[in-house]
Amino acid sequence: MSAQTPAAGGGEVVDRMVAVVNGSELITYSDLLWQLALQPNVPIDAPRREDLKRALELLIDQRLVAQEADKLPHVHATEEEMKKAETELVQRFPSQAEFQRRMERVGLTAAQLREIIHDRIDMEKYLDFRFRSFTVVTPQEVETYYKEVYVPRHRRTQPGVVVKELKDVYNEIQSELVERKIESDTDDFLEEARTAAQINILDESLGDGVQKPEGGSGGAGRGATPPARGTRPRNR
Repeated sequence: MSAQTPAAGGGEVVDRMVAVVNGSELITYSDLLWQLALQPNVPIDAPRREDLKRALELLIDQRLVAQEADKLPHVHATEEEMKKAETELVQRFPSQAEFQRRMERVGLTAAQLREIIHDRIDMEKYLDFRFRSFTVVTPQEVETYYKEVYVPRHRRTQPGVVVKELKDVYNEIQSELVERKIESDTDDFLEEARTAAQINILDESLGDGVQKPEGGSGGAGRGATPPARGTRPRNR
């Protein structure tokens, strides 16, 4: 099944379904192109297979997060948060005109962009609620990191410069450890979600390394590899 979406320059984006997550969440080729268009310097006129595969894996993770988020009441994105996020997104590009050109080239409308931004913020809020609220870093962990990582790294990268005392960098180290724990917990959550999910990849060219159902049931198919760790879903 495919459809044609008008694009800038007189061309057309031929749309088609590329994956289905848990029998209900569809991912189309346009979804992949929109993801690439919102990343500066990533080709969109002749998309690279590796970029499309990364976009697909990210979108699968995002669909899984969204399905989990829908099970619980959660705070949604506000208008102010959405405006701020859009401004920050545009600022990543050389100019507003270049950002607009990429949107038009892949047939991404302003309304669809707002939906993407809304979903991004909603997922960030859910992940923060699920993991940040319960993440604890003890003083002992901070002290151990300071002695075993911070001090050796400082001496290696800035020889001759006096190392700051623990009390002067305590909050910095604590914040870093919190973010590391959240990232690790998020990765574990996504791996478990993928294992339990039914993921059908309809485009064979994008199937390598992405989970597929085995025999129609949830879980990874033969030869499938888990998603790369440290890649918290952020973009639709």
